[in-house]
This record gives sequence, structure tokens and C-alpha cells, in this order.
Amino acid sequence: MSWRTLRGSLFAKIYLTLLASLAAVAIASMVFVRLGQDEQELSWHDRRDALVAALIPPGQDQASLQATLDRLSRALGADLAVYDAGGQLIAGAGRPFPADVLQQGWWHKGGPGAMVVKLADGRTVAARLPPLFAPPGGPGRLAYLAMIAAVIALAAYPVVRHLTRRLERLRVGVETWGSGALVTRVADTGSDEVAAVARSFNQAAAQIERLIASHRALLANASHELRSPLARLRMALDLYEQAPDASRKAEIVRNLAELDTLVEEILLASRLDHVAGLEHAEAVDLLALASEEGARSNVEVTGTVAVVKGDARLLGRMVRNLMQNALRHGAPPVTASVSREGQRVQLTVCDRGPGVPANERERVFEPFYRPSGRSEAAGGWGLGLALVRQIAEHHGATARYEAQPGGGACFVVTFPAMPAAS
Repeated sequence: MSWRTLRGSLFAKIYLTLLASLAAVAIASMVFVRLGQDEQELSWHDRRDALVAALIPPGQDQASLQATLDRLSRALGADLAVYDAGGQLIAGAGRPFPADVLQQGWWHKGGPGAMVVKLADGRTVAARLPPLFAPPGGPGRLAYLAMIAAVIALAAYPVVRHLTRRLERLRVGVETWGSGALVTRVADTGSDEVAAVARSFNQAAAQIERLIASHRALLANASHELRSPLARLRMALDLYEQAPDASRKAEIVRNLAELDTLVEEILLASRLDHVAGLEHAEAVDLLALASEEGARSNVEVTGTVAVVKGDARLLGRMVRNLMQNALRHGAPPVTASVSREGQRVQLTVCDRGPGVPANERERVFEPFYRPSGRSEAAGGWGLGLALVRQIAEHHGATARYEAQPGGGACFVVTFPAMPAAS
């Protein structure tokens, strides 16, 4: 991975943000440690000066002073020297001190444990003590903070990398799906936000794949179904040119009407696939609507007044398709009824035909479904019942097939009823 790619990656952003946060914490800690160290050093210096003044009291002769320094040097393992007010060496023990020992800042160059103490009587004590007697703090504490930051950075690496690797796999899956591999899905295990995004993508991908497959099947079936009326229309035109008469003209008009109806149903089915709800919704008297369609199709309609909320034009198409399907594929008498039970309104269209085999009762709602044993010339079920189910689902209703006990078929659509006016 190049630096430019790494710099723009989510992994680099998260990991560098974590390291920057650790660095800020370490710097703040060092500042607090340093402030505390300065206070401790001041306190140490005061206690140190008091201790030295107590160990080397004023008024000692040179022999007593030398004995005191020898005893302290052996006990502490330190180098000690006492100078008078003029800077002349009075007594010493251990290694000798350099000539600039009394100059300002020597104890900084002398290393840990080096110090110069002014006594109240004007004398000066120089000492080099082992590191054990150095004031608290120092570089060891800073190294400890640096070690903690390094350990946290190493521990955070696999966690951040695991998270960003899942996001990278999600990105690769989306790009693969976008390139045309619509069957692509991504791993959605887990319960965090990344898994939720993956599940949402898989659901959307499955829905889009279903819609595209449905449209492909619709296009293939529609092109196949269009061949029959087009072939009949071409033959009728040829015959009409040779010998015009009213029956051949009527055949041409009938084929044109069939083509017009088929194209209209294809367009309506495609539009319903892309619309989630209803464009126009109003209170519709389902019994009155069914009675109007029944009068056009010569179908007897019975029942009670029941009002549903929906699009009157779409509901009219649904009722018409149910009646035309019963007239075309069933047997008379064809009847329709509307009933209300509690919060449900039910529309039922029945015929006395042979019915549908049990294993095909759901498939009749598929676009252009052709029942087994049905010839090519007889045609399929077209889009009529597929539109019935689409329109029902857009109204929050369900459409199903029911077999009649004495023979025949019923198609039942169940709606949620509108609340009665108070």
C-alpha cells in the first residue's frame, strides 16, 4: 500500500488518531510529572541542606571535621569536601573534587547525587553521592510513560486493523456488486454497526437482484406473449387486403385491443414495482366499485357496503382482472361478493371451472404463468393475477386462491377496513 493510499485510508486515520491521543496523554503526563518533580526537588533541597548542617555542625576543629567526613564517606560511599568562606579546602574524604567545584552550576555537570551546600557559618560542603540518594523523578519516569504508550499502541493495532479490515471487505463487496455481479453478498456476522451496514447492503442487494430478475422475466415473457397477437394481426391484415369483410376487420380490431391491453398491463406492472405506496388514496366503496365492473362483465355482485382506503382506478383494474380471469379460465356462473368482518373487508370472485391444482395455486400469481398441460395456442395467464396481487399489496391487502368444496375456484382479496365514521 502506497503512502498516499495509506494516508487516505480509514485504518490510518483511526490508528494515527489513537496514537496522537496517546501522545497527548503522554505529554500531559510528563508536564504534570515535571511540575511535581520541581516541587519535590525544592523540598529535597531544603531537607538535604538541613541534614548536612546537622551532620557537620559549626565550631568543629579540623580533626573533628575530618573524622566526621571520613565516617560519613564510609557510611554513604560518597565523596565529601568542606571549604571555608574564601574557597580554601578545609577537609575532605574520598576522591578529590575539581577546581571549579564551587562555581555556579557544577552540580549539574557532576551527575546524579552531585551537590554543593552552603552552611550558615559561611562554609561550603561539596558532595558526590551514589544515585540512590538522587532526588525523585528523573528520566526513568519518562521512559516508563514511553513504554506504556508503546504497549498501548501495539495492543491497539490488531483491534483497529480488525475493524478496518471488515470495512475493506465491505467496500470490496460493494464494488464487486456494482460491477455487475448481483449475486455478491458480504459477511454480516456480528452485532456492531459494521455488521448492521453489511446486513442492510445484503438486503438491498437481494431486493435489487429480485427486481432485475423480475423485470428480465417480464420482458422475456412479454416478448413471447406479444408474438401471438402480432402473428394473428399480420395474418388478418394479409387476408383483409385480399378480401375485405367485416369479420376480418373485427379480428384486426380485437388483436389490436389485445396488444393494447397487454402493453398497458406491462407498463402498470413495471410502475407498481417502482412505487412503494399509493399516489392517490381516498375512501372507496368496494361494493359499488365491484357492482360497476360486474355490470360491464355481466357478473353478478352481492354483499354489503364496505369502504376501504385506496386508489379507485387501481382497485377497479384489480376487480376487472379477477372477473375477466374467471370468465376466461373458469366456467359459469361467475359471481362476486363483498363482505365485512370486524376490521377486514373481503372481496371474493368465484367460478365453477376445473380450478387450479394444489401445487400451482401460488404460481398462478406469477407473471405470464402457464399451467402444466396448457398448450402454446391456449396461452398463459398473462399479467392479470400478477397485477391483482401487486395492487392488493399496495393497498395493504392480501390475495389468495381458495378451492370451492363442490368444485370451482375462488380468488379472495382481504383488505383492512376503514374505521366507521362517528
